Amino acid sequence: MVSTFIRHELKAFWRSKNTGKSVAIRVVMALLILYLFLNVLFVGIFLDKLLGEIFANDDLVKSFCGILLIYFLFDLLMRLQLQELPTLRVQPYLHLPIKRNTLVRYLALTAVFSVFNLWPFVLFLPFIFKIIAPDSGFVTALAFIIAIAGLTVFNNYLALYIKRKSNLNGWVFLVSAVVLILITSCDFKWHLYSLHDISYAFFGRLVTFPVLAIVPLVLGIVMYYFNFLYLKQNMYLEELTAHKVKIYKSSTDIPVLARFGAVGDLAANEIKLILRNKRPRSALVMGLFFMFYGLIFYTNSHYGQNWYIFVGMFMTGIFIISYGQFMFSWQASHFDGILVSNISFSDFLKAKYLLFTMVSTVAFLLTTPYAYFGWKIVVVHFVMYLWNIGINTTMVLFFANRNFKRIDLSKGASFNWEGVGATQLLLSFPLILAPYLVYLPFMVFKHPDMGLIALGVIATLFILTRNYWIKQLEADYYSKRYQIAEGFRNK
Repeated sequence: MVSTFIRHELKAFWRSKNTGKSVAIRVVMALLILYLFLNVLFVGIFLDKLLGEIFANDDLVKSFCGILLIYFLFDLLMRLQLQELPTLRVQPYLHLPIKRNTLVRYLALTAVFSVFNLWPFVLFLPFIFKIIAPDSGFVTALAFIIAIAGLTVFNNYLALYIKRKSNLNGWVFLVSAVVLILITSCDFKWHLYSLHDISYAFFGRLVTFPVLAIVPLVLGIVMYYFNFLYLKQNMYLEELTAHKVKIYKSSTDIPVLARFGAVGDLAANEIKLILRNKRPRSALVMGLFFMFYGLIFYTNSHYGQNWYIFVGMFMTGIFIISYGQFMFSWQASHFDGILVSNISFSDFLKAKYLLFTMVSTVAFLLTTPYAYFGWKIVVVHFVMYLWNIGINTTMVLFFANRNFKRIDLSKGASFNWEGVGATQLLLSFPLILAPYLVYLPFMVFKHPDMGLIALGVIATLFILTRNYWIKQLEADYYSKRYQIAEGFRNK
């Protein structure tokens, strides 16, 4: 994948309208960098002479060890001002079957290819090979190289981390710069301590304990890991460029849903989708007509309590069945947008639960007048209402992860078989049969009321453990999201 990303970026560069201008700028910058490299290399070759003049009373190795920490402090300050953030337009890849870790790893590792990471080697390697290697041996020289490499990586990713955090909050950059300035000022201006001595206290020990070189290396790896985690958690452009609001403010114009935050917004958007499009609206209208379904069964004494279970489930959950069987096909036209946007899928699922719970609650309240035929009917309706929002909703969302057929919302509902497939056929059986698998054993042994209690208890358990089922559905979705998206793209 790394070669693919590089190839795509090269194509994007050469196909850009500003390619000529970009090439000219890069050529000029390359010449300038080459000139700076030659100057730094010149300083590196004669670094022993310079240190001998500046620190005439100190040993060369001690002087060298004393300036390393000071160099990396100024290096960090320069990086904060001049080092550019590596970029990759990740959104075009997020809806494709590419692991996010791969994208983040590429973005994090490309940061290593910065000219700032070459300066310390060009500057210090000549001294290490001229003075340290002949005097202290190859192992000590290698320890210094590893330590310098570790601090270079640490500075590289610390600077990038601070700059990325600064994109969200400008105070981060200001505080970081002030801290660095105070650290250096406390030495060079106020003489509260000596950075030279602190630097020598560590790097001087590399001569006798080369294994200490692993400390800067570990610091570099840890800083890379922090940078990796931050990139992974902020893969979206709006998070890296816009100031995040600490307190979420709902944007829905449905006051009842505003208290649910992002979940309420998603549920409100779904309600708007239903009301503005014919086919999903027909599922809602059909649910209203099913409110009269009970008149067929409750006015006829031939139908017993066995049928009450079926009728109660349909009247309080017809919307879940009719609308939910095409989940997530209703979002097929913008499903790729859902994949690449910063929407937590657990919130997406919670919005579905919220929507189904609200509609089923309204449906249950509309069926309470059937108490005219007996209060037991209302009890059955309530039990099946719990069953619908606890179990049937979970079943519908489970099968939604296996529905790859798109629906065009612009088309009408009459004689429209778009989106209908094997998933809908398979879904109907567990929705209808599941409550009877629990209820009929009690009916056979002449304890129908215990059967109702069992249905209510199981449904309540599912409602109480809803967060667990959401996590399971989310994990199942992540294993199938690219198949769903690919199916929805097929028109």
